Amino acid sequence: MASSETEQGRRSRASRIAIDLAVLVVAIVLITTLLRTLVAQAFYIPSLSMAPQLEVQDRIVVSKLSYRLHDARRGDIVVFDAPPELEAPKEPDPLPTRAVRAVLEGVNVVKPTKTEYVKRVVGLPGEEVVGRGGSLYVNNTLLVEPYLPAGLRTDDFGPVTVPPNRLFVMGDNRGSSFDSRRFGPIDSSSLVGRVAVKVWPLGGACWL
Repeated sequence: MASSETEQGRRSRASRIAIDLAVLVVAIVLITTLLRTLVAQAFYIPSLSMAPQLEVQDRIVVSKLSYRLHDARRGDIVVFDAPPELEAPKEPDPLPTRAVRAVLEGVNVVKPTKTEYVKRVVGLPGEEVVGRGGSLYVNNTLLVEPYLPAGLRTDDFGPVTVPPNRLFVMGDNRGSSFDSRRFGPIDSSSLVGRVAVKVWPLGGACWL
């Protein structure tokens, strides 16, 4: 009889542990998903378009709160969803799969399913942007860009007038960047957030 009660006690404890673990996993998923959706998200840099400030495989953290408080500003480095016309249509994953991916993407373990770009805001709504003589002009005024490498020249383009609720974005590595010169000004609603900090490699970690 005592042996049976001991066995029942073990099973009861095992059940409680299993339930506690399940609750913990669900809580982690919910908290991670909430933070990723509302506060911040980690990304990695896939190309050289923002070199030398951001190199391939650098890790960054993007603030999702910034643009809930104010509009994008010139000079901001932003992450945004690729324009719809550049995205191939995909079948949506089942809800459990999306939840797991949200957690893994939030901690930068797997790549996001959406194509997202990292560029710098150079033109705001209503402004005229033009590349001329190796430099960038906004509303016919030379744009001073201290973040660019010394001697870098911008190819001629435009002029382009930025429509309402849109932004003209460019990569700092002007010769190797697929940006608004090709796909036009982006919709402000496509912004994921502002790049706040580079966290990897550790020796190059800095606020941006």
